[in-house]
Amino acid sequence: MPRAAFVTGGSGFIGGRLIDRLVADGWRVRALARSDASAGVVADHGAEAVRGDLADVAAMADGARGCDVAFHLAAHLGDWGRPEDFERGNVQGSANVVEACRRAGVTRMIHVGTEAAVLAGQPLVNADESAPLQPNSRALYSASKARAEALVLAANGDGLETVVVRPRFVWGRGDTTLLPRMVEMVRSGRFAWIGGGRHRTSITHVDNVVEGLVLAADGAVPGHAYFVTDDETVVFRDFITELLATQGVDAPKRSVPAPVARAVAATGELLWRTLPLRGEPPLTRFVVWVSSLDTTLDDSRARREFGYAPVVTREQGLAELAGATA
Repeated sequence: MPRAAFVTGGSGFIGGRLIDRLVADGWRVRALARSDASAGVVADHGAEAVRGDLADVAAMADGARGCDVAFHLAAHLGDWGRPEDFERGNVQGSANVVEACRRAGVTRMIHVGTEAAVLAGQPLVNADESAPLQPNSRALYSASKARAEALVLAANGDGLETVVVRPRFVWGRGDTTLLPRMVEMVRSGRFAWIGGGRHRTSITHVDNVVEGLVLAADGAVPGHAYFVTDDETVVFRDFITELLATQGVDAPKRSVPAPVARAVAATGELLWRTLPLRGEPPLTRFVVWVSSLDTTLDDSRARREFGYAPVVTREQGLAELAGATA
């Protein structure tokens, strides 16, 4: 019998690549799908669609029954929104996946986390997994992902092994969010570097994320969190310039001083929280943090404990992106 996996978030950027990899490796895959469109996407990747969403524990338990491993990728993303949406999508949603795994008899759950869970406005320099979670971060995404990770790791035991895999700045062919958004911002004249953009950052190609997830399914130590990154750190401005170039877009030179950006973000968030204003603030704290702070990570725990190593280099990933637009 082939191994079987249950996947949430399978219609997304990372989820689609994960399903591709699992199917290629001979796994039988079932994937949660909350709409006809999502069901079509996961089916195209080779998974059996399970209709339902993160609020439907019974549907997830039915979908996960008979599976060895559950990969939980679905999340409420974004740098702005209502607190209850982040709480429902990230914290309660993760608790529901844990409960579904227990009901279904799944023995291992791999939760896709993020370095944002340890981010609260401070630089991270060669940070490892001892960096504390930030459940009270002023960025809703960071706070909710920190609380989600804490509850997933606390659930380890009583027949369910839980593991967290944390990539940073996921990039590569198939990205429908980050790179397209940056391209649109440049073309509309709304893009500017914060503080010159010369800070250093870790990055993780989508195929390297998938490699970490697949290896963690067998080799990770239960109850542990793991960073996974590419082999190198990069200068943020240089890397974004390279990404934009793959889409035929020249990066602008305009820059905003970091103190000004922080003040604009804080003021905007205050106004949008207290006044009946439509849309979103022009700038948020979270965007300022990820666009101006050193964020370099040490993934040696993953390399040491389950043999993680990147399978795609930066040069290969950029060439693939450029080829996709040729």
